[in-house]
Amino acid sequence: MDVTGQTSLPPTVAWSGDVSGALLLLDQTVLPDEIVVLRLETRAGVIDAIRRLCVRGAPAIGVAAAYGLVIATREHLGAAADIGDVMREQAARLAEARPTAVNLRWALERCVEAASAAPSLERLLEEARAIHAEDEQSCRRIGEAGAGLVPEGGTVITHCNAGRLATAGDGTALAVLFHAWSQGIRFDVLADETRPLLQGARLTALELQSAGIPVEVVCDSAAAGLVARGEIQMAVVGADRIAANGDVANKVGTYGLALACAAHGVPFYVAAPRSTFDLAVPDGAAIPIEERDAKEVVAVAGEQVAPRAVGARNPAFDRTPAALITALITDRGVLRPPFAAAIKTMFEDGR
Repeated sequence: MDVTGQTSLPPTVAWSGDVSGALLLLDQTVLPDEIVVLRLETRAGVIDAIRRLCVRGAPAIGVAAAYGLVIATREHLGAAADIGDVMREQAARLAEARPTAVNLRWALERCVEAASAAPSLERLLEEARAIHAEDEQSCRRIGEAGAGLVPEGGTVITHCNAGRLATAGDGTALAVLFHAWSQGIRFDVLADETRPLLQGARLTALELQSAGIPVEVVCDSAAAGLVARGEIQMAVVGADRIAANGDVANKVGTYGLALACAAHGVPFYVAAPRSTFDLAVPDGAAIPIEERDAKEVVAVAGEQVAPRAVGARNPAFDRTPAALITALITDRGVLRPPFAAAIKTMFEDGR
């Protein structure tokens, strides 16, 4: 990966061919040990890949879902079926794959709306490709907007993975770091390992190391103590959904990091495109939190570590109140408190 965040890895998400083609996904469940590209041509395959986190990160899920709608509509389009009805039914099925990441539903609704006047597989694919291209551009703008916030000579902490592997471009939180590095700003990064699936240790560390950015992995539970000791000067994370008041849902563990930063005066930033904002949700309490299989907690890399028959709680996300967030770094610029007004303005003026 060079300093702009481009890697030698295959694209996170891609489409091969015309409307009869296939969705290509880099399987993130086997990184960094293996590089496997999934070729998906059925709705079941797309849903399974989203649920198993073969593709993850709100923007990348949205792009994958848009292409998935082409596949699902094509697969279930009988000779006598109305393509518009099939398209809407399949969008509803795909939307159930993961409840928290709003980009999934947003991308599907946008595709359905775009193709409603003259439904066709060609129009669906055109819109999916447009969403893909826009996400690449959005990542670049997020990086440009936030690069100046990165402290020269400081240490930045991030949580989960919000880089190229989570988007169709350079990422959200990591786009900020890639862009800052390309501008000559030098800093160190601590990547929370991010239990239980270790996206920070497996994915974020891989991306930053490949970019030549100094990175060390840190246990999630160690982050607060490092913040308290003055060893961290900035935190930046991504988001899966942002409510109208600025509350954020992100990978579980984000809330604890935000609390530590607030307690010790460390700036805490959230980077996300406008498509991750959900104005239909007034605050974080209304954001659904996905509960995943307990096996992800009681086992590590498939190896049981807890006593057999012991249960586990496994919320995939938590909610960080807007009051703990220093600023929201978006593809429309940096938003600062009061967030409700800033978010409303961003949508009203179309910036």
